[in-house]
Amino acid sequence: MLLLRYSRIFGGQKSDDPMTLRAYAKINLGLHVVGKRPDGYHNIETVFHQIDLFDEIEIVQSDEGPQFVSDVPGLPSDSSNLCIRAMNVLRDLTGCHSGVEITLRKRIPIGAGLGGGSTDAAAVLRGLVKLWNSDITDDELKTMSATLGSDVPYFLIGGTAYATGRGEVLEPCDLSVPYWILVVTPPLHVSTSWAYAKLSLAEGTRRLHIPTLLRASLKNPAKLREGLRNEFEPVVFDAYPEVRRIKQTLLDRGAALALMSGTGSSVFGFFEDEVAVRTLSDEFSLSCHVSVTKPLFNPEPN
Repeated sequence: MLLLRYSRIFGGQKSDDPMTLRAYAKINLGLHVVGKRPDGYHNIETVFHQIDLFDEIEIVQSDEGPQFVSDVPGLPSDSSNLCIRAMNVLRDLTGCHSGVEITLRKRIPIGAGLGGGSTDAAAVLRGLVKLWNSDITDDELKTMSATLGSDVPYFLIGGTAYATGRGEVLEPCDLSVPYWILVVTPPLHVSTSWAYAKLSLAEGTRRLHIPTLLRASLKNPAKLREGLRNEFEPVVFDAYPEVRRIKQTLLDRGAALALMSGTGSSVFGFFEDEVAVRTLSDEFSLSCHVSVTKPLFNPEPN
């Protein structure tokens, strides 16, 4: 159980000691938009996969009211910040209004399709549940987290998961990626709402079941490239040719697969050759944010 897991992780920690959590980023191993829902959202199909890139969230009990600080100049500290919203929603649900100070050390690029805001919110929820010794159930926490963002429930469990619905219906996947993963994020922000507004939903589109495709073809690059797709790529590539160029460069330089994550602007590549990854990482780092994840990566438990 999720809460039991975190009780074991943080067991014995004093409430006045800082609690530091890693909030890992994700990539989307394929992304299909199945249709629009009556509530205005969209049903999607994707596989979320954690990578070795993370923000750090430090939480400590405070004698004063809630405080939030970060190392990102100009980052809002009001209710528009997902960390603050996560804290406020949990306070309302549990009735706990103890003072707390949250410090964010940001390493995941903002607005890059890597889930940076959502993973931070999930880390705040996990930390505060333990700090306040809340008896909130897993189902309550999951339901509440979905009000913060469609992918926040995923970041409560992490790892690799098949996601449907708005992204909140999750099925853990036993999938180990045997490639080096290079993620390249150019210095531009793609609005998720803009991307959805621009997307044309084709009726009767035939889509492969992503988990089945990954299990059958993960070690077959040709089939992986043929079958795995992100349906936002045409929209984003037309408006931001730089993102298209990054994907093509990764493929030209030996990537077994290259795909945009989320609604962009990050593009990731699967590589068998570490030297190629390190060389490309050095080249792209002159103009982009880059991260490298080793094969068979497994996040450290918080």
